[in-house]
Amino acid sequence: MDRREFLAGAAVIGVLGIWATKSAAALSRVAWREDRTLYPQGVASGDPDEHSIMLWTRRPFDQGERHMLTVEVARDATFRRVVATARVPVLAAADWTCRALVGGLSPATTYWYRFTDDSGAGSRIGRTITAPRVTDRRPVRFAFVSCQSVNEGAQNAFRRMIWEDERAPDDRKLGFVLHLGDFIYEVVEYPDELPRRYGRTVYDLGRVPDARKVGNFHVPTNLAGYRHVYRAHIDDPDIQDARAHFPFVCIGDNHEFSWQGWQSFIKYGGKVEPAQPLRVAANQAWWEYIPSRVRKASGAGLDQFRPPVVTTAPIEAFDDHGFGTEANNRTAVGSMTAYRALRYGRHVELILTDLHSYKMADPTDRPEAAALDSGEYPVLPQEWMEIVDGGKDYAGGNPPATIAIGDKTIPNYRKDEPAYTALGREQKAWLKQRLTRSTATWKIWGATNGTLDMRTDPQNLPAGLVKAAWMGKDYGTFGGGDVSGAFNERAEIYDLVRDRKVSGFVTVSGDRHSFWAGYAAPHLPPAGFKPVGLSFITGSISAPGLGEAAEFFKPSTVLPLYVRKPAGGAPEHTINLTIKRGVRAALEYASSGDIVKARALTNPDVAPHLEFVDMAGHGYAVVSAGPDTIETEFVCIVRPIARATTPDGGPLRYRVSHQARLWRPGTPPRLEQRVLEGDAKLSV
Repeated sequence: MDRREFLAGAAVIGVLGIWATKSAAALSRVAWREDRTLYPQGVASGDPDEHSIMLWTRRPFDQGERHMLTVEVARDATFRRVVATARVPVLAAADWTCRALVGGLSPATTYWYRFTDDSGAGSRIGRTITAPRVTDRRPVRFAFVSCQSVNEGAQNAFRRMIWEDERAPDDRKLGFVLHLGDFIYEVVEYPDELPRRYGRTVYDLGRVPDARKVGNFHVPTNLAGYRHVYRAHIDDPDIQDARAHFPFVCIGDNHEFSWQGWQSFIKYGGKVEPAQPLRVAANQAWWEYIPSRVRKASGAGLDQFRPPVVTTAPIEAFDDHGFGTEANNRTAVGSMTAYRALRYGRHVELILTDLHSYKMADPTDRPEAAALDSGEYPVLPQEWMEIVDGGKDYAGGNPPATIAIGDKTIPNYRKDEPAYTALGREQKAWLKQRLTRSTATWKIWGATNGTLDMRTDPQNLPAGLVKAAWMGKDYGTFGGGDVSGAFNERAEIYDLVRDRKVSGFVTVSGDRHSFWAGYAAPHLPPAGFKPVGLSFITGSISAPGLGEAAEFFKPSTVLPLYVRKPAGGAPEHTINLTIKRGVRAALEYASSGDIVKARALTNPDVAPHLEFVDMAGHGYAVVSAGPDTIETEFVCIVRPIARATTPDGGPLRYRVSHQARLWRPGTPPRLEQRVLEGDAKLSV
């Protein structure tokens, strides 16, 4: 790409393009002096390609609407070899955030950057790395993360990540960090109202401007509210240090807009409301605080989002993919298009999807679904969920007229409706195209929320443990509203991978606040099991998960399926065994504490797709993708309820590696697992 092409491309995505001079690195002429107080959220970089990188800072001013900063990019941290210098605007209209796209850089190269105002006051120095050339055959190494709740935890995982990266040999350093969503939690608790939740301290993030109170949470109602929450998260020193040390590649999940929201809908207390202006505000705040190459509808603006004007209006008509056709909904969702693909060398194409902007309303939230209740059972019959998910496409277009629930039936309220989609029509077509046309060794789908089935075998519970008989045919699913519950759509993608002989297919996800490793398969027993790829889910950076929540469940006959509380010992999360090995294994361990006896009772058909699950895991995952093998390593830290006092971010619970050789299409992949540190006996 030449300079002209680069600058034109920068204008299209709405950033200032700066062209570096490779042949004329020179000593900085800027009188920079660091003053971090004037740049309270530090610096960041994002979405590297082989010749360019997006740079970011925030420099608020007390007066005026527009000021200028000088940005410098150098080959060294002392700025004796500066390759690019430019003036860039910073506007009050963008909450004083500033973005600059710097091109003309060398591939697979580390650079340093900084910003300086006209008084000489400068930002901290940031470090970033460009992507390797498409022809570069060296392995690609990156971390993937999700779910950082500054309100309820510490971000020690980032401290550990930086500490290990600084000590790693050059061929083991991370090229970038993939953030798979919930960069913020828009549901904010105030410590004077709720000092603790679970066993955690609630930390003060300040008051959200014009907030709406929902239960114990305060949520944004406008752009000022979202901006406040982003600043409060990035103020965390470990998040800020990580953004200054690594380039980030980010895609949002649900909390960047609304916990139970989708398209332009919000849902609080069971009530669904249209919220088109709020969707625009959420998109604008994301664009302002996350350096990326996403597209905004306002076009080639160089320095601000320029939101479209929308009004709150009922959304009552939907297309055949469940997308609301109301004009303000279309405009609000379309104000930013986040799904995109990035290429890293010969071996990795990273394909990122947005799983909340285009998805259909969850059909299990309908009033008719109230009958689909398993009572005391912790799961719902999988066949019920598959019928409701599939709509008129269920069973090859032959859905049943009714759904059998024990000794009664209800009408199949979905039999004449389209199958559920999380992707939407256009995005799904784009995903299919990227998967089938990619020439990378590994096609890595960043799916933001989990693709691996979360189920167990309640048909094997001892008689009398639950009063009512199990209402299903066999297996039950925990649900959760993620891709694993989009049975029809997930199978559609996986069948495409199989039929088009797509090699090296891998999904990476977050959102579940737990570590998972296994196989991408369209079906599980008794419907068969033929995996077409690999799937990994990373534990949360800090947000609490189901395993932790289970420690506070009320006593019940099914509590042993979730947690064991030995006298004088720490809680043990039997939920891992329930999901991976079945209810008999979990109950045995809850009773005896003997993992050998528990494993002997494994039901091999409950989870042939799983090699690892830890429902109480925090930390991050590291992918190393080379010409012949791919490895995903789980780095699990201790529960991050307080900021670590040591430079390494505190001790590890475990480090576990999952490695696979590149398989031929039509043959199943095979993961080899190694526990490198710690104890993960309930997970492996």
